[in-house]
Amino acid sequence: MRKTILLNSNLSSVISKMGHTDMIAIGDCGLPIPDESERIDLALVKGIPTFMETLKATLLELQVEEVILAKETEAISKELYNEIKEVIGNVKISLVTHEELKVKLKSCKAVVRTGEQTPYANIILKSGVVF
Repeated sequence: MRKTILLNSNLSSVISKMGHTDMIAIGDCGLPIPDESERIDLALVKGIPTFMETLKATLLELQVEEVILAKETEAISKELYNEIKEVIGNVKISLVTHEELKVKLKSCKAVVRTGEQTPYANIILKSGVVF
């Protein structure tokens, strides 16, 4: 059995294969996932797991140099936006429109679907390096 904290084998596998600047997304249960991206569906029921639980677990395993958020997240879900900023620390934040974010999903190695139902609870994590 793994000694690391992340137990989901699909998510762990994608993260272990990521190189510098590769991207992975975490989204709410309504985010459309393009056919080009692997779908990692964690959603069980409304709110389980939450977006923030999934983000925090992912950040335990993935070195991130930049996050991409929809401008709408900051405007419409301000509390969530502030929580994201707190959790990611000094990581660069790039803001795009929600429509641009959905286009960028096609370039992600995977999109993780949560049970979250907060508007615009979506993020793209760009992999950094540990050296």
